[in-house]
Amino acid sequence: MPLNLQGGKLYQKTVLRNGIRLVTEKIPYAHSVSTGIWVNAGSRDESPVERGITHFIEHMLFKGTKRRSALDIAKEFDSVGGFANAFTSKENVCFHAKVLASHLSLLTDLLSDLFLQSVFDPAEIEREQSVIVQEIRMVEDTPDEFIHVLFQQDFWNQNPLGLPIYGSVETVEKANRKEMIDYITHRFNPGRIVISAAGNLEHQNFLDLIAPAMETLNTSSLLPERHPPECNFFSKVVKKDLEQVHLVIGMRGTSQTEETRFASHLLNVILGSSMSSRLFQEIREKRGLAYSVYSFSHSHEDSGMLGIYAGISPENVREVQRLINEQLSILARDPIPEAELRSAKEYIKGNMYINAESNDYRMNRLAKNEFLFGRYVPFEEIENKINSITSEEIQTWFRTVYSPDKMASMLYGPVDIES
Repeated sequence: MPLNLQGGKLYQKTVLRNGIRLVTEKIPYAHSVSTGIWVNAGSRDESPVERGITHFIEHMLFKGTKRRSALDIAKEFDSVGGFANAFTSKENVCFHAKVLASHLSLLTDLLSDLFLQSVFDPAEIEREQSVIVQEIRMVEDTPDEFIHVLFQQDFWNQNPLGLPIYGSVETVEKANRKEMIDYITHRFNPGRIVISAAGNLEHQNFLDLIAPAMETLNTSSLLPERHPPECNFFSKVVKKDLEQVHLVIGMRGTSQTEETRFASHLLNVILGSSMSSRLFQEIREKRGLAYSVYSFSHSHEDSGMLGIYAGISPENVREVQRLINEQLSILARDPIPEAELRSAKEYIKGNMYINAESNDYRMNRLAKNEFLFGRYVPFEEIENKINSITSEEIQTWFRTVYSPDKMASMLYGPVDIES
């Protein structure tokens, strides 16, 4: 097991014999350790008949192993005051846990057992099908969430990247044990697995605890190729009997690796992702036209979206649309004042360093940087990149993505306006 040190003594990386990468960051003052087993496979890697299976598997890995029942798993984490969970994204699935540093051996044993020895009991699968169907229905009953689901499907033009992570009721109800085992065998390739840990731990000790079990994984199937989606620009009305009209506007954004991502993030803060942002101030604070209005940036490994959301009373739809378009035009036309840009930079850096006080955040960051860049990315490097961005660079980037004919919009609710 060759040891590859990067970033100084606090960050270390080892590649196991089967290709699994193990990265750790020692935080000497911490009392706990956060660990995650990450697989670079998500909902965008599923075939049409597999929709939602990655998310389903995420649920099932806590439902019992060859050595432990679901109750045993819960009791062991509870007995040490620990926490375990999992999540699925468009491109990754992660199984993670956090315990006091003194219980690291228990954590590694539990996580590796869940990941490698889950039994996928058909009775548990049937029970969890009902849970996930309820989860799908809950999203559909939450219009300020569901409009994003509808919008992404149209914006990414039915590319798997735009489809819901949880699949559909039909695909969830058809999922079975054999399909899940086959999916794990063909997608959970060691070369696409990263184990990350951050907290009060020693790299070699962590390696000794988790490597023997994880090196037993030796699948080597080829994974389906990911195809970047084409942006679809449209104007659409989805009528629904609701109290509010929900609006989403989207345009092409940046991927997680493009250099222009720093300009995009700063523009997002200025436009609508903070309470002092232009959209929040103009639409909510000055005019009271919407309780919720914000901009957002969805970035993936090969594509991205810059978007705006607002929840509006039906009579205010046209005025809010006018104000949003006005603010977008101003951003493309007028230089950003230096004070506003400086504030946006401090906002991003402040969030980054405050989040860095969390082991969970650092554990997440270790894995994502390994997937995207194959290395540890120092906080200082990000800070320097942010500090170097000028108003001209932000505008230059924004003008490449902003144009009335390169935008998509969707209205969802009691709308009388024709698309």
